[in-house]
Amino acid sequence: MKKILYVEDHKDTAEAVKQMLEEEGFEVEICSRGAEGLSKSRKTKFDLVLLDVMLPDMTGWDIFKTLCARHYTAKYALLSVISVSNERLAELKKSGISDYITKPFTRKDLVERIKKVLG
Repeated sequence: MKKILYVEDHKDTAEAVKQMLEEEGFEVEICSRGAEGLSKSRKTKFDLVLLDVMLPDMTGWDIFKTLCARHYTAKYALLSVISVSNERLAELKKSGISDYITKPFTRKDLVERIKKVLG
């Protein structure tokens, strides 16, 4: 079973995504702050770290950079209401971000993209 860490400060969104992904057979842990996500990553090996871009204490990008500096091996995907250009998406992918998912998304789209990222 693939393990996913989802860092999202909006409780309703976090719970909805967790339910969707668990119904597809993934094990999902959620947390609402970047510091909590970094702490959980020290204790558990996740296959995917799913990051909201804007969090109360830091950005998803900051979490990604911190985990990369720790050589934390996982796939990474960002979620945001802010869309990005194809050029920016290409830059993100070069840096190690597997996908950038724009909110709102459908259940089908989210699940398909997560499955693609995890192979």
